[in-house]
Parts: sequence; C-alpha cells; structure tokens
Amino acid sequence: MSDDWLEVEIQSNQKDVEAFEEWLFGAGALSVTLRDSEDDDDIAHAVLEPVPGEVRLWKEVTLVGLFAQDSIPSEVQDALYLSAALNGISVPVHRMSKLGDREWERAWMDSFQPMQFGQSLWICPTQQPVPDPEAVTIRLDPGLAFGTGTHATTAQCLAWMGDKTTSSLTPFQGLSVIDFGCGSGVLAIAALMLGANEAWAVDIDEQAILATKTNAEQNGVLPSIHVGQPEILDSQQVDVLMANILFKPLMALADNLAGFVKPGGALVLSGILEEQMEPLRLRYNNNFEFAPNQLQDGWALLTAVRR
Repeated sequence: MSDDWLEVEIQSNQKDVEAFEEWLFGAGALSVTLRDSEDDDDIAHAVLEPVPGEVRLWKEVTLVGLFAQDSIPSEVQDALYLSAALNGISVPVHRMSKLGDREWERAWMDSFQPMQFGQSLWICPTQQPVPDPEAVTIRLDPGLAFGTGTHATTAQCLAWMGDKTTSSLTPFQGLSVIDFGCGSGVLAIAALMLGANEAWAVDIDEQAILATKTNAEQNGVLPSIHVGQPEILDSQQVDVLMANILFKPLMALADNLAGFVKPGGALVLSGILEEQMEPLRLRYNNNFEFAPNQLQDGWALLTAVRR
C-alpha cells in the first residue's frame, strides 16, 4: 500500500460547487475541502476551518478531493468519469497529485483549534487544553471523515444544539437521537454528552463508521451509540433526527426520515443552500411544523417538529 494519499483538485465558481462536491464523493473521495482560489495559503484559509458562525462563499473556489492511500490513479480517473456520467455533468479540468500522510495530518493539526457552540458546548483537539472546564467538551481530532464542526453546515447543527445549553448542560436528557450521515459522529456524540440516552449514527461510508466508533470511544459514549450503515435503523422512532447531508438525498429520503421521528420529535436538516430550502420544506411539510428560517451567507438550517 502506498504511503501517499491521492488528491484531485479542480477550480469552480460558486454555482457549481455542490455539483462538483457530489462528483468527487461519487468517485470515492473520502473528504472534500474548499478554499479561496485567490488565496495561496490554502490550508489556513480552507472553508473547512472558518470561525464558528462564519461562512466563506468566494467567487472562485478550489475543491480538493482526498482519495485513500491505496488508490490507483487510473482507477480513480475511471471513477471520476463514471461519477460525472451518473451526475449528468462533463468531467471538469482537474489535477491529480499525491499528498504524503504526514503532510496531511500536520496540515490539519496546525489549523484545527477549539471551537465554541452556544454557551457551554466546545469541540477541542486532544492535544490542546480545554478552554472551559465547566462546559461540555467533545474531544475530536481531525480525521478523514467529514464533520469536525469546522464546515459551516456542521457548525450550524452544533450551534442549534449548543444554544440549548443556556439553561442546562444536559438539554437532551433522556432523549433518543439519530445522526443520519454521521461523518465523524460529532452530532451523535454531542447529543449523548448533552444527556441523550441512546443514539444511532449511520453513514454509507465505512471510513465514517470507523471514525465515529473511534471518536465515540474517545469521548466515553461508545456503549450508548449504535454505529453502522443505514440498515441498522429498523422501525424505531426517536426524539431527534439530524441529517447533515445533501439536498438530493434529503429529498429522496424524506418519507424514510420522517418515519423515524416520534410525534412531537425534532427534525434538523442541514447541508443545503438557501435556494434549496423552500422545495425541501414543501417535501416534508405534510408531517412537520417548521420553525423560522435560519440562514447564514447562503447556507440554510431547517428545524421542525413532527405533527
């Protein structure tokens, strides 16, 4: 197995960013980072590392897809063409290169800092001191699975959770939770550390499942979390379902996701752009009463209560 990760880099305007993200993930990318094409300091200014509450939507965006260490360039190239055909787009001009394992880990660690969400919820790398010993702190190191809290869509979900700590450090006390499209498992782990009794963290990416188990064990909540492919979800209904994925699967899976939420339970949908908000709301409207819009520089977070 090679010691190097394989990168695929492309340039995009704002309009095509989501389509190119889907293209890279469809070809097997483990993660996709975004950065300002006009900024040479690509690690420090990656969109994966904004201050909580900040979202950067640049005119020209560089997307970098990271592929596994054992990836064969010719096979990745074939996967890129297949993914483009399945997504109905032309293969964009792109550059493929290798990135050393140590270089990748060092870049992440240099830029990942403690982040606060709400009054008393923090995410903190394991090698750094806890900013507030009285707060709920999730220990999370950068990994290959999406969801450290640094991307705006994950940050919006964590801020929704963190806002509930203003009156209690255990606002999820006694609740059951599903983190659909769990990535690193950060949302499920946060819910458990905020008092939830039980959580299901599901993802179609085996790297995400491994990362979630590792992070859950590190934070002492592994006994309370069920981790696996979506097939582990049976007929249970939960108090809170969070889905931080993409618009198309949120639309396609609406009936399934709605069925997992108890009457009176909460639905949290993220990973969507402002213009996608209304069609998504209409898709779920028969089953849910939506709260007022939450927008942040073009990104949307939808929250609702099951009727």
